[in-house]
Amino acid sequence: MEQTNQQDSLITALSNMDQNAIWASCLWGAIAGGYCVYGWKQKSMIPWMCGFGMTMACFMSSALWMSVTCVAIIIATHWLLKREG
Repeated sequence: MEQTNQQDSLITALSNMDQNAIWASCLWGAIAGGYCVYGWKQKSMIPWMCGFGMTMACFMSSALWMSVTCVAIIIATHWLLKREG
């Protein structure tokens, strides 16, 4: 009985999601994953942390704010890496 309630709540949560939020989350989540993998392989903390921040933005905001936050993080990463040398 408890498993049925969990499935029902998951279905309800998924049906309440906006299609734009799902697409934006897929796009920015993939880019964030790329940043995390790049930072991990290059042993560079800046891209890894920015990828992690983008991942958190994908979970915690609407499609518009997710996109704005992720673009700002990408610009900050580029600026920090150029500044680092």
